Amino acid sequence: MTKTSKANTGTTIDALVKEGKALAAIWKQTNSLKDTLKANGFDVRLGKLLQQLKAQSPHDSGRINRQVLVAHGIHTIDRRRLSEALWFVENETTCRSFIETSGFKGNSLTALQAAMRKADKPAKAETSNVGQTEGEASEADEPAASKPVSKPMSRTEMLDTILKACKAYGHNPEDIANDILQHISKGNAKVQFNTKVSKPKSKAAKAA
Repeated sequence: MTKTSKANTGTTIDALVKEGKALAAIWKQTNSLKDTLKANGFDVRLGKLLQQLKAQSPHDSGRINRQVLVAHGIHTIDRRRLSEALWFVENETTCRSFIETSGFKGNSLTALQAAMRKADKPAKAETSNVGQTEGEASEADEPAASKPVSKPMSRTEMLDTILKACKAYGHNPEDIANDILQHISKGNAKVQFNTKVSKPKSKAAKAA
């Protein structure tokens, strides 16, 4: 590196440090977003400074080390404010266009970010019937209240269903019953039966 380039580099670093310290001295006094977003406003100046420091970062992500922030005197500025100022400068054209077209009246970059995120949210997509058959589409559109609610099946109904299935598929109901009992005895199904059978009352008891 030549003496001239070294001198220029030193001058640039000194200028950035001077700018950083000047910004740190006034950042708590800047409350008007309209003023801070002017060409020479606080957030624009801060964002441009951070943009240069980010470009000089040794990290691929562009992360700025705390030591650099300290060296430039801007470590005392709120980290959110640093992040928002950099965000604004990197998206300045989009941000200014949004402020102008939407009539944004907020007074902070936090509010601006929130308003832009809200505006970017797509409208809730309507249910699509593409790829569905006619029956599937009509079922999806049918109100939930009109759909039949399944009721628990009684033992009698279940027995009738099993017997009908045996008849339809040519199975012996006794074989099916034995298969069920074997399945239970092997511990493959946790089924509890109420084996308690109520005894019929005696005639004497009835007479009493």
